[in-house]
Amino acid sequence: MDLVATHVETIGRVAVHGSQDRSNETALIHAAQGGDAEAFEQLVRSYDQTVLRMATNLLHSQEDARDIYQEAFLRVYRKLPQFRFDCSFSTWLYRIVANLCLDQLRKRKVRKEEGSAVATPAGEMDRFQFLPEHRADVDPQRQLMSSELSQRINGVLSTLTPRERLVFEMRHYQGMRLRAIGESLGVTEEAAKNCLFRATQKMRAALGDFV
Repeated sequence: MDLVATHVETIGRVAVHGSQDRSNETALIHAAQGGDAEAFEQLVRSYDQTVLRMATNLLHSQEDARDIYQEAFLRVYRKLPQFRFDCSFSTWLYRIVANLCLDQLRKRKVRKEEGSAVATPAGEMDRFQFLPEHRADVDPQRQLMSSELSQRINGVLSTLTPRERLVFEMRHYQGMRLRAIGESLGVTEEAAKNCLFRATQKMRAALGDFV
């Protein structure tokens, strides 16, 4: 599964928010909890691009991602006074984003609106056309296989349960560790691992000759 692993690991990989001055962040949180609007704005600026990228990569829709972004920070604003530092602020925030994305994926399942097309100024295009193809250009045959693989992967993702898809994409597209995924979803690391295993098995079975 070398080709599959390479393809999935390199598509849309987004680095998780890096380390930062925790004491400064803690001070900002306390200030924001006390009603300091500027402190809250600084917190938003620290994570806004990460949240937007995370939602975009999980939902593959800029419109849906913007809605999630707005709703996530609205919830943060409303619930920040109840934040008690039982976990890191980033984990708490990502949990909010993940749950919102999971709800959106479930709604898509119900409406059966899942698809690979995205709206662009030039009309609808397959979302994988926007994703980088690493090293495929040096080998036409590999490029053809990579393009076909993209379509196959997209099709398999639509068959996963919302939680399986979310865990799979958080691991392979976001590059998040299983422990962080579990914390973001409010489940144990083992539960996240089992969910990823089920998703991977389905992916392997469906890809067939690519494995």
